[in-house]
Amino acid sequence: MKISIVGAGAVGASCAEYIAMKNFAAEVVLLDIKEGFAEGKAMDLMQTASLNGFDTRIIGTTSDYSKTADSSVCVITSGIPRKPGMTREELIGINAGIVKDVASNLLKFSPNTILVVVSNPMDTMTYLVHKTTGLLKNRIIGMGGALDSARFKYRLAEALGAPISDVDGMVIGGHSDTGMVPLIDHATRNSVKVSEFLPVDRLEKVKEDTKIGGATLTALLGTSAWYAPGAAVSALVQAIVCDQKKMIPCSTLLSGEYGLTDLCIGVPVILGKEGIESIVEIELSDAEQAHMKASAEGVKKTNDLLDL
Repeated sequence: MKISIVGAGAVGASCAEYIAMKNFAAEVVLLDIKEGFAEGKAMDLMQTASLNGFDTRIIGTTSDYSKTADSSVCVITSGIPRKPGMTREELIGINAGIVKDVASNLLKFSPNTILVVVSNPMDTMTYLVHKTTGLLKNRIIGMGGALDSARFKYRLAEALGAPISDVDGMVIGGHSDTGMVPLIDHATRNSVKVSEFLPVDRLEKVKEDTKIGGATLTALLGTSAWYAPGAAVSALVQAIVCDQKKMIPCSTLLSGEYGLTDLCIGVPVILGKEGIESIVEIELSDAEQAHMKASAEGVKKTNDLLDL
């Protein structure tokens, strides 16, 4: 079982580290265009293997896509990261060309792979991969919803004063500061709705803090976050290669689900060995439906900036 990750920066390296530590893959390939960078990251990570108890082999390569041949899953993290004050949408001009080229090169050597897109603006980059590769929709997955949901559960646990293991919640919609739709009505603490514990104004703050979770970290760090995105990717990849049938919100191409068509946006899906094995349609409140519609309109506006 081989997993390839394009982009050996902070996010890509975190992906590799978490995947290796879970010990479900025989090999992880890190690829980057910067000479020696992926090789150095791979060597550094391999020197933790005996300390962290994993047997996964991590190798690095500079732009040699032949090293990614026969990968079960390929992760695209490449592109420029956000800087303070930037929106994800502002990255489209540069990252679109990078993502298109990366996807094409990966498929030359792994025509049966499943692609996981991390590069921002994530929903639009996922849509771009659909439009330029012709792959079946189940084999192209945008990562955003998994990360957004993790941030939502962090904020819920913080507000509740509860351990995160007590909390369950999900974010759908676009992976943007305005497009996220945290599903407060579906969020629970040990199966009890969080609205039983928290007042409306506190729940509203949880929603808003979740939506600006990425921007908050970018302002603090001076660049995009990497630990949580890396962990989110590793969870998706594990669900696929281990055929776990997990329900995780991911950006996927919709064809009428949720009343939306011809765009990629975050919705709950079942992940298994075929990639996205089904899309789960859940009942939304009127407010959630309105927010989802507005989110979709925002994603489509960004898609319109693509040179397809």
